[in-house]
Amino acid sequence: MALEAEPAWYVRLRYPLRYETIVRAHARNYDLDPALVAAVIYAESKFDPGIRSGAGAVGLMQLLPETAQGIADRTGGGSFVADDLYDPEINIRYGCWYLRHLLEKYRGRPNDVDLALAAYNAGQGAVDGWLRRTPAGQPVAIPYPETRAYVARVRHLRVLYARGYG
Repeated sequence: MALEAEPAWYVRLRYPLRYETIVRAHARNYDLDPALVAAVIYAESKFDPGIRSGAGAVGLMQLLPETAQGIADRTGGGSFVADDLYDPEINIRYGCWYLRHLLEKYRGRPNDVDLALAAYNAGQGAVDGWLRRTPAGQPVAIPYPETRAYVARVRHLRVLYARGYG
């Protein structure tokens, strides 16, 4: 793509990294590549903390309140309420926890990062179904065009964020 030839300053201008301190801190805490976290946030919300999808996903990393409640229960966030997802710190912390969970769940499988990103987009149930229908050791085909495009977009954005922000 043409943007891959653009200098880092242009990438930073075109793809801002808002909440950089929070992104880097939670990426480090959950052993994630900060460029991957930034890529997911950009793909999900373009760094708009007040966004809400038609499906009810909220905030920067577009978490469903019921998913976030499960994360809160597992991580000691007992006083969690759905509006907390509009708080960038909480949203990024929970989103990073969830992304780490998905990467661990699909680790060791062919195209495991793609599977984790697909699960982030289409849900774990969908990806688990694709896995059941795929012969052992084979890469899983992502049958949803929207999810394939999402995975490709996040992978591309990850490269851009890594180049633009180091």
